[in-house]
Amino acid sequence: MARRDKINYYLDIADAVSRRGTCLRRNYGAIIVKNDEILSTGYVGAPRGRKNCSDMGVCIREKLQIPRGERYELCRSVHAEANAIISAERKSMIGATLYLSGRNVTDGRYVENAMCCSMCKRMVINAGISTVVVRIDDEHYRTVDVEAEWVAQDESLDGVMGY
Repeated sequence: MARRDKINYYLDIADAVSRRGTCLRRNYGAIIVKNDEILSTGYVGAPRGRKNCSDMGVCIREKLQIPRGERYELCRSVHAEANAIISAERKSMIGATLYLSGRNVTDGRYVENAMCCSMCKRMVINAGISTVVVRIDDEHYRTVDVEAEWVAQDESLDGVMGY
């Protein structure tokens, strides 16, 4: 058996972290790595001290049939990326890589076209993370250069978005 490449090794760990998630729709796992060392992990779940959707047996976004990517303010969970960022020291995250893996709860398949939401993108930028690697399937992934793709994209909207 061939040795697993490093990127898929870290994505495998992010996938394992996602299994702690408590969302009834999609569970993501995120790990932040720098200099070949895992700085922190995060998964989808309600803020500390609050009941998780899995404990309550209901997802309000699912109940209201809200499409993916919309109305995140109704969700009671903190996203995996945010939880990983919250758990790491900022000076350690500068120049780090965030690995992200997401699965659909209903069938266990990887989330198609998985990507950080707009709020998590802002947190990734603010944390100083330079690269995001998102799992596509067991062997494939896509890589985002945060500065080139997200910061440049956000700057092109300056003035248009009213801020």
